[in-house]
Amino acid sequence: MDDLKLHELAAWITEAGLAGGTEADLLAGFSERAVAAGLPLGTLIVVLDTLHPTHEGHGIRWRRNEPEAAFMEYGRTDRGEMAENWRRSTFYQLYTSGETYMRERLTDETLARYWNLESDRDAGMTEFLAVLSRFGPAGTVGDMDCAYSGWFTDRERGFDDHEIAAIKRLVPFLIGAIKSVSLGRVVRNLAETYLGHDASELVLSGRIERGVADRIEAVLWFSDLSGYTRITDSAPPEQIIPLLNDYAEVVVSAIRDQGGDVLKLIGDGVLAIFTSDDRAKACAAAINAVHAAEQSIATLNERRSAEQLPTTRMYVGLHIGEVFFGNIGSPDRLDFTVVGPAVNEASRIAAMCRSADQKMLVSAAFASALGNSARLVSVGRYALRGVKQPQELFTLDRG
Repeated sequence: MDDLKLHELAAWITEAGLAGGTEADLLAGFSERAVAAGLPLGTLIVVLDTLHPTHEGHGIRWRRNEPEAAFMEYGRTDRGEMAENWRRSTFYQLYTSGETYMRERLTDETLARYWNLESDRDAGMTEFLAVLSRFGPAGTVGDMDCAYSGWFTDRERGFDDHEIAAIKRLVPFLIGAIKSVSLGRVVRNLAETYLGHDASELVLSGRIERGVADRIEAVLWFSDLSGYTRITDSAPPEQIIPLLNDYAEVVVSAIRDQGGDVLKLIGDGVLAIFTSDDRAKACAAAINAVHAAEQSIATLNERRSAEQLPTTRMYVGLHIGEVFFGNIGSPDRLDFTVVGPAVNEASRIAAMCRSADQKMLVSAAFASALGNSARLVSVGRYALRGVKQPQELFTLDRG
């Protein structure tokens, strides 16, 4: 084993972690260099929690005989089969024992205790070293308070003591680099989860100064749920959040699937935008999102009715116009959103759905920009609160 190359590897992985890239590329580059330095690695796995609304964490696995490292995300380990598997893993044993290292031969007895080793022995591995790297209180993010690594060899006699010592020296450099890249992933996940895709990209690019905003033309979507106040007054409180989540999931998914960007959830309301160099294309995307949301809501209502849960439907107003898209707020509490008269008009159009007895209403400007790609019919002229002149509104011809 070449100690000089291992020293150079520690420097390389540190620089690679600072440079960014993907966890999979980092692990592959590290593992290949470790093998070239004489470390008899057959498999290397790194696992750590994250901060994500769906996934509890992710793992990266490199195997010497596979073309590239694999990136895997996993769900919650506090329930069901995932919880049982977690409790029967080598990493859980490390976490609960308070130990930092675990070294085992891959014998039948070892496999009987730990469910997560079978595929590695099938791949020819003979011994492993599991390492728990704990983060200090200032280094934790959500449940990301440590990282696990599993180092496997397929050499018959396993690792020798010099190789184990080398691995222990390398672990902090590898985990530091992986954590650095993973924290970048966490930041992007959080920004997109709470701001939407386009707004998060702008914020992460550095546009965080108050008052910095772009003047853009956008299709504006404003929707809410029919009878939401009545439902909240009559339904048990524990049903309200699941109801909002059910309907938000189908509406947000429909918008995002058509290229829209959800900017804000306001109780039962959704504010979103569709942008494109082609105005008709952006309008058509919004119409397609309405169709998709209505179909998904119909399916959702069948399921909720069968479960004797309250159901509702969506009202939506669509408009197109110029808005300011950027940072608004106080110096230390900003919102990245759209503002302008067009936003207010979209909200008023959505509110008019009840008076006009329509599930969807669009402005004359939207109808003009859409062109003939969908059949629209006028429902008359209406006075919108806060808008000087009565506006002609349109809806889909569903005949």
